[in-house]
Amino acid sequence: MTTLSYDVLVTAGARRERGQTLPTGEPIISSPVSTTLVTGDEDAVLVDPPFLDFQIREVADWVARSGKQLRAIFATHGHGDHWFGTAELLKRFPGAQVYATPGTIEVMHQQATEGRAQMWDLDFPGRIPPSPVLAEPIPDEGFLLEGHVLRAVDVGHTDTDATSVLHVPDLGLVVAGDTVYNGIHQYILEGGAGGLQEWLRALDRIEALQPRTVVAGHKNKALPDDPLTIDQTRAYLLDVIRLLDGKPTAREFYDEILRLHPDRLNPGPVWYGAVALLGSDA
Repeated sequence: MTTLSYDVLVTAGARRERGQTLPTGEPIISSPVSTTLVTGDEDAVLVDPPFLDFQIREVADWVARSGKQLRAIFATHGHGDHWFGTAELLKRFPGAQVYATPGTIEVMHQQATEGRAQMWDLDFPGRIPPSPVLAEPIPDEGFLLEGHVLRAVDVGHTDTDATSVLHVPDLGLVVAGDTVYNGIHQYILEGGAGGLQEWLRALDRIEALQPRTVVAGHKNKALPDDPLTIDQTRAYLLDVIRLLDGKPTAREFYDEILRLHPDRLNPGPVWYGAVALLGSDA
């Protein structure tokens, strides 16, 4: 049996074109996106293709340089920034099978219609290619890459509904999507009505897999793919829950999260998440 390896490409975010800015007046930038390539001797599986035109070109060229045959594409969850580029990538790699969990596929259909009309195409006009939902349900037993099992693990609600991770037991690898963040401020906008607590339980499910390596869906590319990021994501969520319980203003919440987590990049999700959960200060 061949030996597997993995690599991660982090593509930069882009300015959101709608009028909302940070409290400082600076523009809001989308978070960098992590795309993972799991490789054997000849074949490869891609996890979480990005969504913007320049990101997709970067990923396609990266996969081509690997020299591997792309056999499958897997999306960990339904947020468009982790799969909208799939159809475009298939133009370069037409033989790849596209997989996701049934729950993720359901969220994909919403994101490809109302999600694009109400948010994505307003924020990034002309930057996102057509995004038909091409994923088929991943088999319960997973699928093989050169004899090694890759399987989806449903973890429930994290930063959105019906999320999953891709577990590669022979590598001790979990490609965690947005269940885990690494050095990037977390998207909390969908965390109301117990969602943040569900996210904490999802982290427990990943931890139970005892991974040696965890790839976060949004990461500071200078940081390693360390399983300690599970606990760092948990600590961030506990800070969020504690602060929300105190019923601060959106600006008070934003300032305190940035004070507690000064090394995390991209504060945009903190601000628009705070406004959604706490209301505008205006």
